[in-house]
Amino acid sequence: MRDISMHMMDIIQNSITASATKIEILITANSKKDLLEIRISDNGCGMNKDFVNKVTDPFVTTRTIRKVGLGIPMFRESAIAAGGYFRINSEISEGTDILAGFKISNIDRIPLGDVAETLSEVIISRPDISYKLDLKSDKDVFEFDTEKIREVLQGVSISEIDVIGWIKENIEEGLKSTLGGVLNEIA
Repeated sequence: MRDISMHMMDIIQNSITASATKIEILITANSKKDLLEIRISDNGCGMNKDFVNKVTDPFVTTRTIRKVGLGIPMFRESAIAAGGYFRINSEISEGTDILAGFKISNIDRIPLGDVAETLSEVIISRPDISYKLDLKSDKDVFEFDTEKIREVLQGVSISEIDVIGWIKENIEEGLKSTLGGVLNEIA
């Protein structure tokens, strides 16, 4: 995958397939530790311990139409190639938590990508799910929560084109103010 946001899209799709009704994304950039962390958590059906131990193998998948599942293994490889780490915690009926760490200065770290576009697309495709995005860095914090937005909208669909446009702009501004000084690719 070309960037981290595409990995995020794949993991979010897995959460949706696992019947999640709430998906939380935390992106933390710490310049002092030279660390970018991506955490994606959901309240989906979860995985048993045996499957969690095998899920980073590309030939292990729950899909029936193909016998290869590359999303999690590729996300793991991207993190490790950038001097980082990858962890999965999951329990049946409790959901799944995925954490990937990337060394910011590592030459093999792929760019963060268009997180605003990625999140806008998943909101359009599944507006019934609650999404939360938290961005944290040495200098700022940004919070985005579709539940809070729904309260303000008072019956207007969150997937309306004008609402999605505002959501995308809001997330882009949050990325710039929070991560822009830490990650050089965010202008």
